[in-house]
Amino acid sequence: MRFWHGMDFSTWMKLLVRNRFRFAPIRSSMVTTVTISSLLNSFASAFESLLFGHAIRRSVLKEPPLFVLGHWRSGTTLLHELLMLDPRHTCPTTYQCLAPHHFLWTGWFLPRLISFLMPAKRPMDNMPAGLDRPQEDEFALVNLGEPSPYLTWAFPNHGPVFDEYLDLRRLTSDERQKWKDTWCNFVKRVGLNNGRRIVLKSPTHTARVRTILEVFPDARFIHIVRDPLVLFPSTVRLWKSLNLVQGFQIPRNDEAWVEEHVLGQLLRMYDCFEEDRQLVPPGRLINVRYENLVADPVGEMRAVYEKLRLGNFADIEPGLLEYKRKTRDYRTNKYALPQEVADRVRSRWAPYFQRYGYAVAETVPTPA
Repeated sequence: MRFWHGMDFSTWMKLLVRNRFRFAPIRSSMVTTVTISSLLNSFASAFESLLFGHAIRRSVLKEPPLFVLGHWRSGTTLLHELLMLDPRHTCPTTYQCLAPHHFLWTGWFLPRLISFLMPAKRPMDNMPAGLDRPQEDEFALVNLGEPSPYLTWAFPNHGPVFDEYLDLRRLTSDERQKWKDTWCNFVKRVGLNNGRRIVLKSPTHTARVRTILEVFPDARFIHIVRDPLVLFPSTVRLWKSLNLVQGFQIPRNDEAWVEEHVLGQLLRMYDCFEEDRQLVPPGRLINVRYENLVADPVGEMRAVYEKLRLGNFADIEPGLLEYKRKTRDYRTNKYALPQEVADRVRSRWAPYFQRYGYAVAETVPTPA
């Protein structure tokens, strides 16, 4: 099962036409299954609109959403998982993001039929995977037809695409409004008849705080940071693995653009974030260090709950203690950067090092 299996037929055809149908012959079976799936999604989408259209239009979120922000591989997934231990929270699941056109009526039976298609672990970091796990709403937007930098992974030999959708700032007013309408509609459907606070996590949202506040003025934000000399190689590994696993082409030249793309993307993301964070009212945003969260999840999450006023921390503390017990043997991937690469990261990402307190002495050692 790939990200693209959630597209409707129109979105799928636009992706193929835009890339001039240049998929690798060895990926023909994947193209065939996505085509079949897209036809089914189009039919199921029409049925969902008929069943739930009126309820969705009238739906109002009872609580403003809580957003997990941070660069890829900074610990956003871990933080998302911990927040979902709170019974007062809900979030988009992997199934909802892979079936955004029809999850309201297929969600009660289809996940059980297709769960065998999902791996038990994520390939890039061995974190648990599954259709019922928390997921990035960016994947739902892709399947709903909105442009996204994530579409790069579909045809990786064509290089990065839709970088303007990272921060939404260079879009026309009509394009930006369409993006907001599509996103808001999906979020409302996730929260339909739920009543719980929705927790949303997509690294891309780190560059979109301004737009998020336009849609949800009372939103709260948790921003997580991590040692840049771990962040960089981990993100490069992520992009290359997704190019290979998710692509309709066999990557042949991603070495030429992935590293530079990762270096430049963080700078652009954080230029936007540092400018936009000034718009967030006091008491609505907190920074968390990944290293501290791993060392003391209970203490760090208690600080988050107190700063953002998320409710009684006692409701989540037993779950945190159990999570810590179950994951005590989990080990993160280890990276050793060549000296010239580490120096380039220190130079290009110097503002991130300095702003979030990652002095050179604190970072992981690199071989000569």
